[in-house]
Amino acid sequence: MRIGSLLLMLSSVLALHTSQAAETIELEKYQRPEGIPSPSSNPLTAEKAALGKTLFFDTRLSRNGDMSCATCHQPDKRWRDDRMTPLGAENISHARRTPTVLNSAWLSKLMWDGRAASLEAQAELPITTTHEMNYEMTALIERLKDVAGYRQRFSQAFSDDAITEERVTKALASFQRTLVSSQAPFDRWVAGDENAISEKAQQGFQLFNGKAQCAACHKSWRFTDDSFHDIGLPTDDLGRGKLVPKEVTIMQHAFKTPSLRDLPLDGPYMHDGSMRSLDEVITHYEESGIQRDSLSPEMQPFELTDDEKKQLVEFLKTLVGPPLAIEPPQMPE
Repeated sequence: MRIGSLLLMLSSVLALHTSQAAETIELEKYQRPEGIPSPSSNPLTAEKAALGKTLFFDTRLSRNGDMSCATCHQPDKRWRDDRMTPLGAENISHARRTPTVLNSAWLSKLMWDGRAASLEAQAELPITTTHEMNYEMTALIERLKDVAGYRQRFSQAFSDDAITEERVTKALASFQRTLVSSQAPFDRWVAGDENAISEKAQQGFQLFNGKAQCAACHKSWRFTDDSFHDIGLPTDDLGRGKLVPKEVTIMQHAFKTPSLRDLPLDGPYMHDGSMRSLDEVITHYEESGIQRDSLSPEMQPFELTDDEKKQLVEFLKTLVGPPLAIEPPQMPE
């Protein structure tokens, strides 16, 4: 064998091994974690999660007794609803669609604008917000105290049967931490099952991490960077910008990067539910949105062929696992 041919063969083998190593490193970023994290101030227990589940489905947490957390975060709809924007108390609609509560245990900032720093803090907001469940926590606690069955359940979850605001939010947060996306085909592929997703989806994964630039914000096994970006939507809602000084230009019109796990394949998408198809979403990112000072630097224009768009959508479908369906509990009396 000539030296030139041998060098060419060695170069090809080296390139192949380098490519495989790069792919392995890339896939490691998407591996699911083991276990569910919880803060030391509220360690996760089965008893607290069980109490939180009951509270989550109890319409008595709303002023009029006609809404529960599960009204908008429905188990059979991937723990969200199908509305472009949800209905709250007195059938008042509001401007931001319902995000899923799946995989909330790993969130460091919650709500579209990140105004809640923990699940415990978030648990109170839908209850007390006027256009949601519209109820004061003090009044809710008194209502729950009148339910004899709750005293036993609080006693099982905590050291005694005292019903307090802190315990209500801790229980609700504990239940939400148990809501984790089921294993999806993509997870099996990451774990080594080469046949778990199609070649077309694998090509979509390469586009996701390359030409389409999706991975710039949709990182990790949850496919989110947990940060906030203005993606150039035509909206007057300042999002994160309402919570920071106006001088922080980059946060104006910025909203939390949603997870791509368990996407509803027919929408709605975006914080305002303004898009109904993945094709529409991809086109928006190709065009990079409205050009303004706050636009995220990650919003760079690109162009995909029709086949590449189909490959990208095929990959996104692999992030959908079996529904995490949970039967509503029997309400205490």
